[in-house]
Amino acid sequence: MPPPGPRDAIRAHLEYFGELGVDGVRLDSEWRARADRGVRLQADSTRSEADSNPAEAGLHIPLTHVDALEALRLDIGPDCSRCKLHTLGRKQVVFGVGNPNADLMFVGEAPGADEDIQGEPFVGRAGQLLTKIIEAIDLKREDVYIANVIKCRPPGNRNPEPDEVEQCEPFLFRQIDIIKPRVIVALGKFAAQCLLKTDAPITRIRGREFTYRDAVLIPTYHPAYLLRNPSAKRDVWEDMKRVRALLSQDARQ
Repeated sequence: MPPPGPRDAIRAHLEYFGELGVDGVRLDSEWRARADRGVRLQADSTRSEADSNPAEAGLHIPLTHVDALEALRLDIGPDCSRCKLHTLGRKQVVFGVGNPNADLMFVGEAPGADEDIQGEPFVGRAGQLLTKIIEAIDLKREDVYIANVIKCRPPGNRNPEPDEVEQCEPFLFRQIDIIKPRVIVALGKFAAQCLLKTDAPITRIRGREFTYRDAVLIPTYHPAYLLRNPSAKRDVWEDMKRVRALLSQDARQ
């Protein structure tokens, strides 16, 4: 029988925590304390097994970015009910798409109607424009990673509300920490303000660079805004030229 692969290890790990009564990853101290106890118990068990079988001592199966993202997807679940959006007409969770080892990551606000139907971020008219923007800096859509702050469509495409952001943004942070992009482009006011924890208008923070979770964050206008205001494409092109320069600079180092 072949040895268990990384996906088997992830599944077993999640099942283990399920047996402990852990139903997801949360920020409250009670959950963290319970999870820490589980990790210690699991570590003690692993050490005992290694002591009884020295040949397996030191055996470690590192998680790839693909496996870590899949574990996160499983943690969120296909029928997430952590906030009220699951009762307000959303069809599915829109997790994210693209290269799990991407140097460049785009972060938007929330899924729209097309995204809610297809289960993939930025697939409508704004998404088609985003694809053209990516291609303009000599990359393909599959070279980058694309996600949203909120994983479910708000009704009528309204802005996400604070309680919805509170429940969902930790999953975006974990996506960023798994992928470890060199550059993050925040698309539009909402995404930029959420990531930077600011209420500054996009017109004030656009064109600047920020350090964010070991990456360079560049806020720019949302593709949907460009569809309504084509004259802003010039500003976005300047931002994307800076993105291309940063990626080229990293590639040379």
